[in-house]
Amino acid sequence: MRPQYHIRRLADGYGAGETVYMKILAIETSCDETAVAVIEASGDFHADFRYSILGNALLSQASLHAQYGGVFPNLAKREHGRNLVPLLMEALKRADMLVGGKSDEAIITNLEPLLSREKELYGFVAEFLRTHSKPDIDCIAVTHGPGLEPALWVGINFAKALSQAWGLSIVAVNHMEGHIAIAALPGNGEISNFQFPISKKIQFPALALLVSGGHTELVLMKEWLKYHIVGETRDDAAGEAFDKCARILGLPYPGGPEISRLALEARSSKLEARVRFPRPMQTQDNLDFSFSGLKTAVKKHVGHTSQLAPEIIADIARATEDAIVDVLVSKTYRAVGEFSARTLIVSGGVSANQHLRSELERKIPEVLPLGSILFPTPEFATDNAVMIALAGYLHAQKGEFINPETLRAEGNLRLAE
Repeated sequence: MRPQYHIRRLADGYGAGETVYMKILAIETSCDETAVAVIEASGDFHADFRYSILGNALLSQASLHAQYGGVFPNLAKREHGRNLVPLLMEALKRADMLVGGKSDEAIITNLEPLLSREKELYGFVAEFLRTHSKPDIDCIAVTHGPGLEPALWVGINFAKALSQAWGLSIVAVNHMEGHIAIAALPGNGEISNFQFPISKKIQFPALALLVSGGHTELVLMKEWLKYHIVGETRDDAAGEAFDKCARILGLPYPGGPEISRLALEARSSKLEARVRFPRPMQTQDNLDFSFSGLKTAVKKHVGHTSQLAPEIIADIARATEDAIVDVLVSKTYRAVGEFSARTLIVSGGVSANQHLRSELERKIPEVLPLGSILFPTPEFATDNAVMIALAGYLHAQKGEFINPETLRAEGNLRLAE
């Protein structure tokens, strides 16, 4: 069956009759979260844009990877294969789109070569297709990078299988673009038929600070889908630095939330600050980052400490968080001013850090007096499929679909050169 996509016209009560809307199924498997979502979106990203989250399902593997102190790629790949079909069914059920029926057995058989490297997933897909028919979906969006390639391939091959079985086109989504979209577009997972005058909030040029376990980037946007990376990490990302420093302190994985929790305790209890770590590259005349030296500083300090009492660990955690946040805020402050940004978008897992948020909200208005600072809601700060659906819609409404035969996992994919 030849893949296709559908363009719908809005019904009475939704808005202008010529506005296009789509129902998009999204798949995210870039790291250790398996996620599937269904959204309905209409219009372009201006005053007529609106979207509804019809179904959203996610399963984190963090507890499984904790024993390794970080994400173990082959374990992530295995778990994605086991989780995708159950999460697909959950998302479709929540969207009231789980349809009984049966796919043609020849279609199911033809999927086996495609999923030859994910034999367990093929079994789940075959069982699903033998008991369920095609839902009312217009296209499929899937993350193809950046991320762990073994994990990305599972989601990509799953998307290809559904595309082949249901005759739907695929949108290949950059994971980082998803983080931008979810922060720029409001929604909390419970909103239906949500309308937002995006042109009143997103003013260009916009600057995005993307901070996660694998990435720390400053991205300039002069319009939607046009990106220029103006600063990035030269080694460890901010989230990676949090996790590595937490491991040195003997804290559980993921380490970022543990560092933040202890840092908050230290501030709340007025614990005397006895430690100060270096702020790498903070004063250099560029917008790049480096956090590997912070890990080394923490390791050296801990090595010189005879006993790590709880208050000492809390003091080190606060000093670690202060160093990371100070660098992120100072570089962002400089970038907003240098490029005369009118909107600051902050996204990625580290964007949930409350100290980072409060410091950005305290400092950035000095150089962004009439603009907006946009964060994702906490539940959408970390990886999820809603963000992939929204970014997918950006491209789908322009007809930017990919040939499934050329779709590949790109672990080091960039937003721009």
